[in-house]
Amino acid sequence: MNRLLAAILLSAVTAFASDLPNKKYLDLTSIKIMVSAAEAKAKELNVSVTICVVDESGNILFLEKGETASLNTIQFAQRKARHAAFYGSPSREGADTVRKGNVEALAFPEFFPNQGGLPIKVNGQLLGGISASGAKSEIDEAIAQSGLDALLKQ
Repeated sequence: MNRLLAAILLSAVTAFASDLPNKKYLDLTSIKIMVSAAEAKAKELNVSVTICVVDESGNILFLEKGETASLNTIQFAQRKARHAAFYGSPSREGADTVRKGNVEALAFPEFFPNQGGLPIKVNGQLLGGISASGAKSEIDEAIAQSGLDALLKQ
């Protein structure tokens, strides 16, 4: 009787587990691909930047300060990447929001109005954010974009 009950419960648990959605995530290989491409782009542009990758909750998965990048870029890179992950949009859009006079957005959690952070989306699913900080904002975004492009080519 106990074996029959155990068998029924096991099959029910297995059936429910198979119904759970599959969630993509950023693994170490993916992070290395993005960072390598971003570093190469920074080297090509002859700039020293801090590069940051976060998961969809804003937790740091990778953070690297360029040799001559200033210390404040460590915080800026984290904030840009978190903005992109939290809002699913480039941090550039945060800057556009403030520029349009919507200053109350500055009170939003993880809102950061500075270009250079991009959301990492794969097949429509938000996986996190990538950013660069230390050069002009447009260059920071181009560096982050090269990392994102390298991942999406996979």
